[in-house]
Amino acid sequence: MKPALLYLMVAFYLFAGSNHFWNAQFYTPLIPPYLVKFTNLINIVSGVAEIVLAIGLIFPATRMLAAYGIIAMLIAFIPAHIYMIQIGNFKLGKFEMTPLIGWVRLLVIHPILVGWAWLVSK
Repeated sequence: MKPALLYLMVAFYLFAGSNHFWNAQFYTPLIPPYLVKFTNLINIVSGVAEIVLAIGLIFPATRMLAAYGIIAMLIAFIPAHIYMIQIGNFKLGKFEMTPLIGWVRLLVIHPILVGWAWLVSK
């Protein structure tokens, strides 16, 4: 495995996790309404998980566990992607989200992220 892939993933998840705190309003609309009572908690836990897992990737002793944790987290995020497809067109910050974007995220980007985490685990 190339170190560049590893450190790029670390940076990616450190940024994504931190963004849950800097820009919470970007993530909270993606949380399905049946979880509305826990919207802030889910956002915080997601951000903390992304940061902790990114740090775990840095150390060889925890790298495999952290990568598998990222895979599990990505699987846990699937309902948010499905919800995004179901609600149709909506604004997410400055971005116009469409069902097509939701499908691309779910069927293209998501598997790439899972594969990337699996590759980093080796």
